[in-house]
Amino acid sequence: MTRTCPLSCRKPSDTGIYHVMMRGINHQTIFEDEEDNYQFINTLDRMRVRYDDEGNACGRNCCYYAYCLMGNHFHLLIRERDERVGETIKRIASSYVYYYNRKYGRDGHLFKERFKSEPVNDIAYFTVLLRYIHQNPVKAGIVEKVKDYEFSSWGEYDGTVEPVFQICDVNTVLNRIPFKELDEWVNDPLADDVCCLDNDNERPRLRLSDDQVWQEIIKIAGVTCSSDFQKIDKTKQREALGLLRELGASVRQLERLTGISRGVIQFVRK
Repeated sequence: MTRTCPLSCRKPSDTGIYHVMMRGINHQTIFEDEEDNYQFINTLDRMRVRYDDEGNACGRNCCYYAYCLMGNHFHLLIRERDERVGETIKRIASSYVYYYNRKYGRDGHLFKERFKSEPVNDIAYFTVLLRYIHQNPVKAGIVEKVKDYEFSSWGEYDGTVEPVFQICDVNTVLNRIPFKELDEWVNDPLADDVCCLDNDNERPRLRLSDDQVWQEIIKIAGVTCSSDFQKIDKTKQREALGLLRELGASVRQLERLTGISRGVIQFVRK
């Protein structure tokens, strides 16, 4: 018998890493004050550890690489371990809703029914997400600099958060990306059209059809198929991608037509 899915099935991640975003129902505020923010961070901390029936730590449900709490939603860069990401997010949300409803004397749902997620399958897009997640407060006009926002994981990377309070696996990231390089990237603003799940805020803009994009690729790069585009000189390739984005081609459209990964395309300056 064919099993039907009432909602679109989540795309699996080859690496076990996902970008997760979850909003308050009707966009309502879910972090009212400082205590709420710290309660949620504490919930993240508790839910990453697996315990046996006697309450002893016996494994890891997940690990985190980044988070940012944003008033009416949160972003999380998470890797599955002993538990599926859906189960982990469900437990995080349930625990926080119990706290929130009890504190504010309410009942019922707090979050939208289903969280958004996307797989993270390469280091290029992983780095884009580290930038995007930590730049959220700057983009929203809450602070001027990434380091000034209290309720994100950036303090774990720059050393301003005491190790005892750290919940993210920063060492794994810094073993791949030196801090000086990561610091420069995170503080270099991403293009306005980089939304990474948070499409509610995406600005309308002129879009090219696939045929129009290919006509531009032929003019700019002199190739007629994706395999040939992937073989051209990397500098020329980046220049072509930058011009195409400036003309109105979307990141997803270029990824689909050229076969170049989204992470690489989003690094290109327009």
